[in-house]
Amino acid sequence: MSERKLKSVEVLGSEMAYVDVGSSSAHSPTVVFLHGNPTSSYLWRNIIPHVSPHARCIAPDLIGFGQSDKPDIAYRIADHAQYLEGFIDALGLDEIVFVVHDWGSALGLDWSRRHQERVRGLALMEWILPIPTWLDINEPQRSMFQLFRGPSGREAIIDGNAFVEKTLPGRLLRPLTGEEMDEYRCPFLDPKSREPVYRFPNELPIAGAPADVYAMVLAYDEWLLDSDKPVLLFHVEPGVFVTPARVARYIARLKNCRDIKLGQGWHFVQEDYPDAIGSAIAAWLPTL
Repeated sequence: MSERKLKSVEVLGSEMAYVDVGSSSAHSPTVVFLHGNPTSSYLWRNIIPHVSPHARCIAPDLIGFGQSDKPDIAYRIADHAQYLEGFIDALGLDEIVFVVHDWGSALGLDWSRRHQERVRGLALMEWILPIPTWLDINEPQRSMFQLFRGPSGREAIIDGNAFVEKTLPGRLLRPLTGEEMDEYRCPFLDPKSREPVYRFPNELPIAGAPADVYAMVLAYDEWLLDSDKPVLLFHVEPGVFVTPARVARYIARLKNCRDIKLGQGWHFVQEDYPDAIGSAIAAWLPTL
């Protein structure tokens, strides 16, 4: 595994690691990259170099992920929201452009709804949407999430490390190299370290549950669809959370949207299309 040198900052008594590169000026935004499950700031390694010549780029490891600490907390989305709030405050970030994926999208969109005056734009890919019923999840994703939320879920994720070993490589087009897999495995080498990975699929807002998460996602979804914030919408086909039908709905409803179809793909699009994503963000930033 390669050694990545990240900075760190104390948030709520724990250290959060983060990438901090690029240039900033009085007029340039700060681009904040937020990853999801079971990844880290490493997910953005091939995208940030396209963006960093144009803006300061910040990519934290969510608490419990990457090189950040693993405090003894429940790792519910509410916990992550508190840590992200503290992280942004500790670094004094403003004029933010969020580039978000998976659970990073839920955190970034929730923060944006509550601090919209500090947000310049949003770049979305495979983001967390409200899921009205289990039938709104296509197979094989439905069976996978039912397994992870069922009686065998802890055994599969905590003991078998299934989210890292199977879900991650199974939701992209190209095979990850041994070095890349080692980077993703490293934060979760023992069962105790995998609690954050287990918690996230159990937080997915499906059929109204968990109620607090579902309410949070509904709130930011309604805000996003009513907002005039600039949105850069990346999508693939068939996708996992963001299917072609859902893409069409958002393109039709969003008031200030530029959409980019990357091609075929599933969920971890950063590993399949880093150059296309990075160059599109770099070209979009001057328009904000």
